[in-house]
Amino acid sequence: MFDKLLPTKKIILPNGKEVTEKRALTPLVVVAILLLTYFSAVITGFNVETIIKRIEQFFVILQQMVPPTWAYFPHIWKPLLDTIKMSLLGSLMGVLCALPLAILAASNMTKWKWLSATMKFLLSLLRTLPTLIVALVATFVFGLGTVAGTVAIFLFTVAYVGKLLYEQIENANMDAYEAMNSMGLTTIQSFRYAIFPQILPNYLSMSLFCFEGNVRYASILGYVGAGGIGLLLNESLGWRNYANVGMILLLLVVTVFLIETISEHYRKKLM
Repeated sequence: MFDKLLPTKKIILPNGKEVTEKRALTPLVVVAILLLTYFSAVITGFNVETIIKRIEQFFVILQQMVPPTWAYFPHIWKPLLDTIKMSLLGSLMGVLCALPLAILAASNMTKWKWLSATMKFLLSLLRTLPTLIVALVATFVFGLGTVAGTVAIFLFTVAYVGKLLYEQIENANMDAYEAMNSMGLTTIQSFRYAIFPQILPNYLSMSLFCFEGNVRYASILGYVGAGGIGLLLNESLGWRNYANVGMILLLLVVTVFLIETISEHYRKKLM
């Protein structure tokens, strides 16, 4: 269709032969992006003038966070540990449950195509659900506290790791698996000795990466009553106590940095 809209260019080679060169689609793509950007700004009410006028308020809040309230430090430890614990537990349960779901979702591991399609749809459905919404629903089911946050992180981890894992399984080398199957081994046995060693490094790497991300996600789940340091953060923001917010963010940044550094070290060893 685009070839008809854009005229072609004729080029005569040194040997006298005439060839046709297709026009690049780059100008059309640039124009389409600019039009979409313009209409997005109109629909969302984006206003550059408002941003320029109000941006200084952002720095006012940052100034009020410095210096942080060091006396507030002892009150943060327990909620921070709750955040780390529910992230760790939710991530661990999620990566363990993601493996069997990924095996069922992989089209080269199951004979029933409907089962593979159903598992892929389930994982896609879980990925579309925002973690905050899942945590909010979990608070109605399990009550306020870290249990709801753990459930939300668990479901997110299952969807995230399961999606990446079944793609790894589908792209694995099937020669050893088929050979073991022909020797009489079951599907699970063949997967254990032929496919699992291939995906294990990526599986562990994805699990560590997901855990370090879950620590960040868990810090805001307190906004819907799912426990953790988010409760203190929400409370301090509500009272406009930005010095306490600065202390919470400082400790959270240090914690996330340490977890990411350790996780990155081990992920590099796995790759």
